[in-house]
Amino acid sequence: MMVASTLALLSLVMPPVSIFSSASVALVTLRRGALEGLTILLCSSAAAGLLGFFLLGNFQFALLYVIVLWMPVWLISIVLREGRHLSLAVEIAVLTGMIGVIVFYLYHAEPAAMWKSILTQIVPANAPVENIQHTVDILSHYMTGIVAAGTVFGLLFGLFLGRWWQSVLYNPGGFRQEFLSLSTKPRLALGSIAVVAIAWASSGVTSEIFWNITILLFVLYTCIGTAVLHTVFASMKLARYMVPMFYLTLFLIPHAMLPVALIGLSDAWMDLRKKTNQTNA
Repeated sequence: MMVASTLALLSLVMPPVSIFSSASVALVTLRRGALEGLTILLCSSAAAGLLGFFLLGNFQFALLYVIVLWMPVWLISIVLREGRHLSLAVEIAVLTGMIGVIVFYLYHAEPAAMWKSILTQIVPANAPVENIQHTVDILSHYMTGIVAAGTVFGLLFGLFLGRWWQSVLYNPGGFRQEFLSLSTKPRLALGSIAVVAIAWASSGVTSEIFWNITILLFVLYTCIGTAVLHTVFASMKLARYMVPMFYLTLFLIPHAMLPVALIGLSDAWMDLRKKTNQTNA
């Protein structure tokens, strides 16, 4: 509870720290079950609210923040604990993000106008007005999906870290095996292609919603593509260099995630890991 609540408040200043806070909730839920995970969540929320009152002078914001931060990872941890399939947990996390996008569009009449107003306020005063304005106009239509995708990535990183901690403590090597076996069914891949096709063929709000959902599908297939390429690179003679270089490339060059996601999508039919294993055998 101390770790979760303290790191949650620290993440207000250093956002990446929220992953460790979520992972602590995930670890308890994965190991001890939903009830004890919920106990940690509620007690930590109360502790964070109390700390927020003394440090920030506002317990409502701190309390709301940690509930939004921890509730999704608690739910996904239950899915993983009961379903015992990491792929299912990832798919549910992405589905949750999709529902969030749809609900946001139902709740807000003009999301693009709202994001445009927010982005315009962030733009530096000395920035080239024409170039920046064009970028803002484009981004405003996809910011709902981008924010949702960032949230889902954070949720999954917290889940992965919690699962890795559990593996280190109770089942060495278990998380590695789970992560490298991430996959999805061909029918889901076909559904994903259909979403992209509808986004491309339609117009107006319908097209915008489907493009934002496509951004969330990108999260799913990036995770799968990462698992596929990790397996492929790990089978090479220079694996000790290739695998770290692969992750370093993803960190330093975010655009590299696009081909990784495409590989993750195609793996539903190609099954590159199986072919790699057969070749090595």
